[in-house]
Amino acid sequence: MPFETRVKVRFGDVDAAGIVFYPRYFEILNTAVEDWCEHVLEVDYRAMHVVQRWGIPVVDIAATFAAPSRLGDDLIVRIIPQSLGRSSCRLAAEFSCRGEKRLSMTLVVVCTDLTRMTSMPWPEHVRPRIEAGLAAGVPGGSPDEGSEKEPGL
Repeated sequence: MPFETRVKVRFGDVDAAGIVFYPRYFEILNTAVEDWCEHVLEVDYRAMHVVQRWGIPVVDIAATFAAPSRLGDDLIVRIIPQSLGRSSCRLAAEFSCRGEKRLSMTLVVVCTDLTRMTSMPWPEHVRPRIEAGLAAGVPGGSPDEGSEKEPGL
């Protein structure tokens, strides 16, 4: 089952036309990924960065806009793992409102040692949780798909 979170479009999210200013979607996505880490991976985002000194920076991202979102809209953001490499993970993100597709994004994150700023294997307690998302029958990938072409830092 994909992870879902809800986000209300606030006044600060919209431009003069009254629609979400496109860079805000990237910030909303980052918040959704933080929530995915907490609720699915069971990783405290602050501790991951500050105490354990690892992170998951985005190394590739693409967005396709389908329809505008407006002030007051309640967006549903779905995070869906698509493939998993030694240290990378491709995620799909789908934004919708009242059943209408607003935006789809794909991103690749790389598990990174923040002290050395190099990729590292997924921690043993995290990898199975990502694999479970892949094994849940979500289209688009399986564990270790694309691990030979893993993006680096």
